[in-house]
Amino acid sequence: MNFDEYGRLDALGMAGLVGSGDVTPEELLNLARQRLDSVNPTLNAVIADVPPTPGGNGRFHGVPFLLKDIFHHVRGLPTSCGSRAFAAIPADHDSTFVQRCRAAGLVVFGKTNLPELGLKAVSENDLHGATRNPWNTALTPGGSSGGAAAAVAAGVVPMAAANDGGGSIRIPAAHCGLFGLKPSRGRVPPGPSVAEVWEGACSDHVITRTVRDSAAMLDALHGADAGAPFDIPPPERPYLDECSREPGRLRIAYSVRSPIDRPVHPDHAGAVERTAVLLQGLGHEVEEAAPAIDGMELARCYLMLYFGQVAAMVRGRSVRGFELDTRALAMLGRALDSGAYVRAHARWNTFSRAMGAFLSRYDLYLTPTTATPPAQIGALQTPWLERLALRPLLWLRAGRLLLHSGMVEKLALRSLERTPFTQLANLTGLPAMSVPLFLSGEGLPVGSHFTAPFGREDQLFRLAAQLEGANPWGQRLPRFLL
Repeated sequence: MNFDEYGRLDALGMAGLVGSGDVTPEELLNLARQRLDSVNPTLNAVIADVPPTPGGNGRFHGVPFLLKDIFHHVRGLPTSCGSRAFAAIPADHDSTFVQRCRAAGLVVFGKTNLPELGLKAVSENDLHGATRNPWNTALTPGGSSGGAAAAVAAGVVPMAAANDGGGSIRIPAAHCGLFGLKPSRGRVPPGPSVAEVWEGACSDHVITRTVRDSAAMLDALHGADAGAPFDIPPPERPYLDECSREPGRLRIAYSVRSPIDRPVHPDHAGAVERTAVLLQGLGHEVEEAAPAIDGMELARCYLMLYFGQVAAMVRGRSVRGFELDTRALAMLGRALDSGAYVRAHARWNTFSRAMGAFLSRYDLYLTPTTATPPAQIGALQTPWLERLALRPLLWLRAGRLLLHSGMVEKLALRSLERTPFTQLANLTGLPAMSVPLFLSGEGLPVGSHFTAPFGREDQLFRLAAQLEGANPWGQRLPRFLL
């Protein structure tokens, strides 16, 4: 097999050739490494090696695979989380996710880049540097699973591990022309060392080129492990089977308006409108409507989670090991009183009830995945004057002052104005997906984002497979590969 053949295959296609004896796992791994050696000096997608071990005889036997370097622990190796503070601490166990990947037959050989602690929608950090987008190497692939998306888009592997606490699967999938699904809360357990991540807002899964790979991988990953706080009823049939079933006539609501009332790029609004036309042509009922949710209030609640979780992750470690922005977020988290945090968390129930009512009238909710094209590398770094001002504030521990100065609203607008659509699914626990149906006027991928009722990944896979058949994206190549 040569690389052209390798690059045209999805993970199930590779596994099929291994099963038939037409190719060996060793050949596939060598091709993946050759591709990595070719593209990684430019893209910086993979930042650590993992000694490959033979996987089980599951559905993906022999397929090369990459982990994300946060929460996906490999015993004896550091999980750096993109931070100097964790870069030399070896994990003492394999995570449940890694165990299930290996049982499925995947051959893990590396870890992908991310922002420090997975906190940004770009994949840049002081420890490993910036990951670049194969569609335009001056741009970010998004975050936090940007290394995973860049590696898949560049043809290193057909799919890669990812997780999503505010859009971290769906945003890089959209920026890199890939399929990305965030499962329902608790569908994939994060054990065995923790019961939930980010109060259950964060979910593990993969970024893929094809819908069927994502479905088959969720078949391998779903289900409670020992001590898991959630045990969602299993699907009626394997998710892979859903990809060959018709979705039926769906009632789909759509909106192109930013929930925090910021501009949405015409290409991104236009992609949703084109998606609506495509859906109507496929026989679905589509109308413009949005749930009765205060988008700014949701953004504030998300940032309260963000601040508190960062403070907890930093606690007990030398602040010198963390980037300035992370230290500032932790300062804000330490300044939160417990009542404010609990009240913000309780608001999640309000959002969930509103979405429950909305999705009792509609089968799915469609929006852009992101409001803007991917940013230039480095463009979203904190300006140097603000960084200069942060240092004395950190020394003075002025977090409470900042919390009461309107800083939260400013942070919400600045940090989420480019990606305001994805956090809703995280706080409500709903499954959601980004589908790369169209390109922008500049030839960049644009994602269309669908949210479904709780536990209805089956519905998402059926529609995604129908859309993939109607407007295939799998053979579109990034500029970097042309």
